[in-house]
Amino acid sequence: MWGGRFATGPDAIMEEINASIDFDKRLWRQDIRGSLAHAAMLEATGILTGEDVAAITAGLKAVEADIEAERFTFSRALEDVHMNIENDLKERIGPAAGRLHTARSRNDQVATDMRLWVRDTLDQIDEQMADLQLALAEKALAHAGSVMPGFTHLQSAQPVTFGHHLLAYVEMLSRDRGRVRDARARLNECPLGAAALAGTSFPIDRHMTAQALGFDRPTANSLDSVSDRDFVLETLAAASICAMHLSRLAEEIVLWATPQFGFVRLSDSFSTGSSIMPQKRNPDAAELVRGKAGRVFGALQAMLTMMKGLPLTYSKDMQEDKEGTFDALQTLSLCLAAMAGMVRDMEPDLKAMKRAAGLGYATATDLADWLVRVLKMPFRDAHHVTGKLVGIASAKGVGLEKLSLEEMQAVEPQITEAIFAVLGVTQSVRSRTSHGGTAPANVGRQARRWLAQLRKARG
Repeated sequence: MWGGRFATGPDAIMEEINASIDFDKRLWRQDIRGSLAHAAMLEATGILTGEDVAAITAGLKAVEADIEAERFTFSRALEDVHMNIENDLKERIGPAAGRLHTARSRNDQVATDMRLWVRDTLDQIDEQMADLQLALAEKALAHAGSVMPGFTHLQSAQPVTFGHHLLAYVEMLSRDRGRVRDARARLNECPLGAAALAGTSFPIDRHMTAQALGFDRPTANSLDSVSDRDFVLETLAAASICAMHLSRLAEEIVLWATPQFGFVRLSDSFSTGSSIMPQKRNPDAAELVRGKAGRVFGALQAMLTMMKGLPLTYSKDMQEDKEGTFDALQTLSLCLAAMAGMVRDMEPDLKAMKRAAGLGYATATDLADWLVRVLKMPFRDAHHVTGKLVGIASAKGVGLEKLSLEEMQAVEPQITEAIFAVLGVTQSVRSRTSHGGTAPANVGRQARRWLAQLRKARG
């Protein structure tokens, strides 16, 4: 393709480091779409004849059919997906194939292909995020009133409901989807026609190709068009944040599935055994989601490092944008699917969760709030009184609700029998009626709102 300038071919090592076909062949659908749009534009502007474009179009569709049917052989000697397709097209239709590259370069071609691939993949990932949200919201509605411990510092803090806990991840995923959609909107400009870096002297119609490929508009600056990869960076950043959220939920499932917690049970579908310990049920799917987050983070860091020292415009370093991006988004897609499966699969142990919700004096704040609300005590004073009562209960090895009224009144004489109404975990969660709180009525409303929204979007 560039042999006219060179007297000899590349060294074997040069060929090895230079070839990208092993991974960029994934772009073949996008490459053919871009070429079909480019050819149609070249005919519309009179740059190519209708006869040539008809041959090119038929040839590209034949190449597409062969690749789809796995009858196409990609050659490393031809370096990349663009030249593999162009070479095969030439063998099919002859010299007209060489005219397809008029008014474009591999620089704007690959930038267009990557935008198309990332856009297609973001649409798929957005659907998977929505499916995980749906799984979480369905489970949340079923367990809007199921009490479990809420934690800070991984210590029992206050009772919450299992449904409320799951809806927290629905909210996280909503923001993840917002980032994905923002990234998609910003990348949706077409670089095709920027050529190598300076544009072209041919009278092309970049708006036509942009429209044909579903872009909002052509990119505005030819230098930026071929050297920009921040759409990949933004995508990987959004993917990394989502992977972090999935990892947090995976970590909780790992903890919840231990005998020490005993909050949930995963079926055989999402568990594995041990080669030596026959009693083991390992939550390997959750552990792998947790572990694979690092691969997504790594792709973002590698991309930032690769781009940070590149002057305008294109440099071969930018070939490194593909493998990490392909792997990261494929990994995220797999993790989303696995997590949706686990959420639908896991069965909570309601008795174990409720029992644990009362440990660690989790209703102490309810006691303090009662002192403020009923006795009009300043909160700091109520905090002090409650701390003393917790100390007494701890010394006796009992829960707050097991202290006698006399023991409580010895600390604060104004306390009445009514205090015992707020010391149960069920009463505690029912009382948290503030907007966004864990009261079962709140959780039910939020779960139904999310389900209606998600199901409507799904159609």
